[in-house]
Amino acid sequence: MNLSFFDQFTSPHLLGIPLILISMLFPTLLLPSPTNRWVTNRLSTLQLWFIHLTTKQLMLPLNKGGHKWALILTSLMLLLLMINLLGLLPYTFTPTTQLSMNMALAFPLWLATLLTGLRNQPTTSLGHLLPEGTPTPLIPALILIETVSLLIRPLALGVRLTANLTAGHLLIQLISTATTALLPILPTVSALTMLILLLLTILEIAVAMIQAYVFVLLLSLYLQENI
Repeated sequence: MNLSFFDQFTSPHLLGIPLILISMLFPTLLLPSPTNRWVTNRLSTLQLWFIHLTTKQLMLPLNKGGHKWALILTSLMLLLLMINLLGLLPYTFTPTTQLSMNMALAFPLWLATLLTGLRNQPTTSLGHLLPEGTPTPLIPALILIETVSLLIRPLALGVRLTANLTAGHLLIQLISTATTALLPILPTVSALTMLILLLLTILEIAVAMIQAYVFVLLLSLYLQENI
């Protein structure tokens, strides 16, 4: 019974072909294609307003040199946002519950920010490994601690996104199973459980949006340290 709860996180296959790529590409179909009504389309106007607001918030802590990353960071956030929200629909698969996919997104972008800093300002980037005013006996230990802290950043990005979405999906499945099981026995308790399930679903929608924003925001902060 416990194993069946985790079946939803198994990547689906059709004739031996993994369907995770289709799950990742499907959100792009929700974006409307440009037409002669591009300006007067309310949905497109709302999307453009949201993209503009998101880009403004992400680029706010960055200087002018970091604005060239706006397209990458905004596109990544929209992709994660749509994947997370579509994963809350029944009988769907959420690719962002896979640690391998999240690491595949986090590690290259983190490495790009690190290499950008080492190329443009190597002294400042290496200076982050040793805080100013450190006592001499603590220098080797602090350099080791800061190096580990730096290298663990992509792992933290991937694990944070995976853990939050996985926990939310498991809670929804557990409470929905309890609601179905209690319905013929205790209808009143089942109704209360259904209310809890509704509130939890609303919470998970918020979590899906927040986690997409936090993932990209932390990448922008890492970029800020290296430009």
